[in-house]
Amino acid sequence: MKTIKSILLLAVLAFATAAFTLKPAAGYAVGDTIKDFKLKNVDGDFLSLSDYDDAKGFVIIFTCNTCPYSVANEDRIIALNDKYENYGYPVIAINPNNPVTMPEDSLEKMKIRSEEKGFNFPYLLDEGQKVYPRFGATKTPHVYIVTKNDMKVQYIGAIDNSSRDADAVTEKYVENALDALLTGKKIEKTTTVAIGCSIKV
Repeated sequence: MKTIKSILLLAVLAFATAAFTLKPAAGYAVGDTIKDFKLKNVDGDFLSLSDYDDAKGFVIIFTCNTCPYSVANEDRIIALNDKYENYGYPVIAINPNNPVTMPEDSLEKMKIRSEEKGFNFPYLLDEGQKVYPRFGATKTPHVYIVTKNDMKVQYIGAIDNSSRDADAVTEKYVENALDALLTGKKIEKTTTVAIGCSIKV
């Protein structure tokens, strides 16, 4: 009886140890080198980061049509591209959701949304959902700032510290990171918590 109890206890301890040591598959971390991608834009053309000859880097934002957090940030994303594209950091928006699961996130619906809102940046569909897992994106919106010369991740997280209310923003994480990069300073906050909807598979 004691032997059976001992075996069961050892099995439980082994399982508990495995549960604590197993880590979920992770994407890029700050400092990692990213792999380029080629995704279809709402204009029907395919786009890669290598197409940007004059860019210093990219503000890659995983976002979508349907998430209220993404919708609440659309004007902020437009403003980011307005402000930083001319400095060499264009916004690249990617919709990571599965359009079979979320029909309102189809490429056709993305095109309509882009036209309605006047998106001034490419809006790409992660068809087959192959790109967002490489990045490790889990939310919409989820931001990755990448420098082009070395293709390294410089910042991961939220746009700012108010996910739903633009008027309540007191700290602009992405702008602060970009300003630091443009002036050769160290980014004070390289990671923040992305708050939004889960990516739909």
